[in-house]
Amino acid sequence: MEVFRFLLFPLAILYGLITKVRNLLFDSRILPSEKFKVPVISVGNLIAGGSGKTPMVEYIVRLLGDSSSIAILSRGYKRKTKGFRLAGENESFETLGDEPLQYHEKFSHVNVAVSESRKRGIRNLMKDITPLDAVVLDDAFQHRSVKPELSILVTDYFKLFTKDWLLPYGRLREYISGRKRAHIIVVTKTPRIFSPIVRRQLISEIKPYSGQMVCFSYINYLQYTPVYSNRCDYSDKTENVYSIILVTGIGNPGPLEEYLRRQCKDLDLVEFDDHHEFSNKDLVALKEKFRNLPTKRKIIVTTEKDAKRLQHTDAETIIGDLPIFYIPISFEFHPGDKVIFDQSVMSVAGGKGKAENVNL
Repeated sequence: MEVFRFLLFPLAILYGLITKVRNLLFDSRILPSEKFKVPVISVGNLIAGGSGKTPMVEYIVRLLGDSSSIAILSRGYKRKTKGFRLAGENESFETLGDEPLQYHEKFSHVNVAVSESRKRGIRNLMKDITPLDAVVLDDAFQHRSVKPELSILVTDYFKLFTKDWLLPYGRLREYISGRKRAHIIVVTKTPRIFSPIVRRQLISEIKPYSGQMVCFSYINYLQYTPVYSNRCDYSDKTENVYSIILVTGIGNPGPLEEYLRRQCKDLDLVEFDDHHEFSNKDLVALKEKFRNLPTKRKIIVTTEKDAKRLQHTDAETIIGDLPIFYIPISFEFHPGDKVIFDQSVMSVAGGKGKAENVNL
């Protein structure tokens, strides 16, 4: 396997050359970057896969508060629709994608839209929504046709971009020098107890450019929530659990796996690729695995994003009678980091939000 991966190294060199030329064309303004009148806040990463972009976007939305007219614009990865789409009633992961659907169902006061072209998407939002106080771009660090007012780069504490290599040999979307475009670099999923020594070591490794802020955050895991709340009340099933089957289709399930291992005696991880679309065969196999567990004190747990891809008729028919839950998460900054991050976002968005609304 390692030999095969080594054969990908020349492709990574070629890929890196392409991304470098592309960035040079934008830097020299041969390829244009458009700046809009409405404040644009971009959230993205350098590594393909999960780094904490979704909870970061949700944090910003809560920070800006109900009093602001906000839009979230995403590509809508793996959706079945094309072009610009402003979320309305009866949306699904097939029409929006799992992450935009999560935003749409969670924040009733926020406009959620999808578009392959972020530039075209922002133009449509400005035309369709009045007033529009801010647009938050989800996973848009490499979408350089838009020049954001504030660019936030997130990186996983367990998988820093400094320790990776270019696709397809590694998981980097571009050279790590691309970090210079970020106004703020946020290290996500750090331990709750975070020493000043480790902080200094990480900053030294990231090597921020002059004027860049580096902030550190951690995850709060919230209460188990039934995936199919209309079927029956399984709240009693989450007490004194012996076995948990963790089903994930996200970039990095490691932190959630570690958390759940402390909540049970036995954990079985069923891992799929990021944004995996669960087939009926997958679900039947999951049901069989659950039934074969010897204990009665057992549940199935998944992520909030994965739950969106399980909330459809076929899936509910197959596994709707099982005690299956997702765990919402909240995004928290360490003391000091929260103040400077919140102030940066609020200054860009015009100060119309309410910082006290961040916590759930």
